[in-house]
Amino acid sequence: MQAVMVTGASAGIGEEFARQLAAEGHNLVLVARRLEKMQALAATLSQTHGVQVHCLEADLADSGSAAQLVERVQSAGIRISGLVNNAGFGDRGHVGALSLERQLNMVQLNVTTLMELTWRLLPQLREASEAFIINVASTAAFQAGPNMAVYYASKAFVLSFSEALHEEEKGNGVAVSALCPGATASEFASEANMTHTLLFKAGTMTPQAVVRKALASRKRAIVIPGLKNRILVWLGKISPRIITRRLAGLLQA
Repeated sequence: MQAVMVTGASAGIGEEFARQLAAEGHNLVLVARRLEKMQALAATLSQTHGVQVHCLEADLADSGSAAQLVERVQSAGIRISGLVNNAGFGDRGHVGALSLERQLNMVQLNVTTLMELTWRLLPQLREASEAFIINVASTAAFQAGPNMAVYYASKAFVLSFSEALHEEEKGNGVAVSALCPGATASEFASEANMTHTLLFKAGTMTPQAVVRKALASRKRAIVIPGLKNRILVWLGKISPRIITRRLAGLLQA
């Protein structure tokens, strides 16, 4: 069968991608660490929309996990027609205060696994009709982020990589998009120790609104959901970098 793969699919934006893609009639491969949550979601989506949903438990922060995941999908006879690279995490704190292991895991998941999984699935995607890749970046990708330096840097990679791939794959029938949400109501804030920061106190978007925008604009290179987020990104582009990075640091203080 053909299916769309969604990583980080057990909650938040990833779960919502699964819901809205199933509503479009796509079969799904859901990937996350929490198998029981995915299986409950899969049962609901199959019953509601009549789609096939395959759940794979994996920790994509582990080196080699992308290759193992693609092998498991191929062994199951599944061809990937769409890819949502949503799995990722952040953490708040100075580089020297956070553990090296956690920050290396962040780079592995947010950067290395995303790039490797994309590379390994590109041949299948090029053979599919209306194929697409949505890489979940962030408004953090547009400036440096004191107090979350590695996270901001990892999302800058995702944005740059996705833009370049968008141009490269135009002639191969694969639409590539970088989704750049701002603060979103999900588990990300608690995982990143950001619940009480100014950024999240200023208001959040819902995962439903973020994903609706992402899917409606999946052929665009860069998608920034929400007028406030688009204005903030625009202001950041015309402001001196010393101002944007200090403001980013204040929002994460």
